[in-house]
Amino acid sequence: MRTGQNVLVTRADPEQAAHLSEALICAGTADLPVAEECAEMLRAFGLSFERLYDVGVAGLHRLLSRREIFDRSALAIVVAGMEGALPSVVGGLVSIPVIAVPTSVGYGGVGGLAALAGMLTSCAAGVTVCNIDNGFGAAFAAIRILQSTPRYRLDSRGPA
Repeated sequence: MRTGQNVLVTRADPEQAAHLSEALICAGTADLPVAEECAEMLRAFGLSFERLYDVGVAGLHRLLSRREIFDRSALAIVVAGMEGALPSVVGGLVSIPVIAVPTSVGYGGVGGLAALAGMLTSCAAGVTVCNIDNGFGAAFAAIRILQSTPRYRLDSRGPA
């Protein structure tokens, strides 16, 4: 039954996604990285964003060469695994809110716990940390932050 309302489904397994796709037009995010889950949530709210991939602390030059993106952004969502150092680095470079999302992938400890601990103990002030693999929660936090500024005020249809 179509009601004319948008639906966002996250973390559907392949069987659930197949069933949903028969009834709804939706994006199945179960097989996408945490960053893409976050991106889909932002897109659902009509927000524009830019992606930076492969800009970790092991290749800091790649992050620094894209610095202009942060200069024109209202906030940054940083998704990282391993030891979770990237949000601290970004938080030290920018003057915008930083939302950190640890992931459960990589060598950084059992199920992302090392990345989570690293982000929670960030020395960069003002870094907000979501739970492991919680791209949805990071996007929702970003939406709430943006709603507090008149330029990005959102209602049920997206940005004003």
